[in-house]
Amino acid sequence: MRIAVAGGTGTVGHHVVELARERGHDVASLSRAEGVDLVSGRGLDEALQGVDTVIDVSGINSTATKKAVDFFTNASQNLLAAEKKAGVQHQVVLSIVGIDKATSGLYAGKLVQEDIVRHGGVPWTLLRSTQFHEFVPLVVKTASAGPVVLVPKMFTQPVAAREVAEALVSAAEAGPQGRITDLGGPRLEELDGLVRAYLDRTGQRKKVVEVPLPGLMGKAMRSGALIPAPGAAVGRQTFMEWLEASSGTYRQEK
Repeated sequence: MRIAVAGGTGTVGHHVVELARERGHDVASLSRAEGVDLVSGRGLDEALQGVDTVIDVSGINSTATKKAVDFFTNASQNLLAAEKKAGVQHQVVLSIVGIDKATSGLYAGKLVQEDIVRHGGVPWTLLRSTQFHEFVPLVVKTASAGPVVLVPKMFTQPVAAREVAEALVSAAEAGPQGRITDLGGPRLEELDGLVRAYLDRTGQRKKVVEVPLPGLMGKAMRSGALIPAPGAAVGRQTFMEWLEASSGTYRQEK
């Protein structure tokens, strides 16, 4: 199968590209670094020539609602238009568990993306997953103010990015299925505890201050609304196992 991976250089995307190739598929990675811009549509028509299935794991590094909505609106519409021109038969999309309960920021953008895909005219499969283990170092990077890390009060069930990639490639191989079973990690955790474990493992002396965020997003984080419902698929690797395996890399990068 010829598979194109939108966002193929990202946290999940590079795993998708690698796994799909390991399974014998012909894979094209779509990213700005590789000459394809989803927002403007540049390079999409050429990149999707001969493609059977698109796996969309594209994203934006912003928590601003307007930026997220604009990105996913433009990217999804351009991708669908190019897919129709190229005769793509299946689009697999990665979304986020609980976005119905937290309709702001990135989650608002993903809701728009889901709606566009559902009504876009290309057969689709949608997988919602929880935050990846890499979410924790991202929080430390973006929420640090000197020696302090301001951590949202949040229940989370983080999952390995590679396991999400496995689910996406399997979905591509299975053909269009609509929304499939949500995927979460193996343990329910509190975000502040994960941040403390990460700081300790990487030798960073920072004080963790837990902050309850306002609005629907903060309420969803605190209430457990971003945790998969009973019956969801469960990943294998815990956060601590991931941290043990990857902390050497993060020590070098911090």
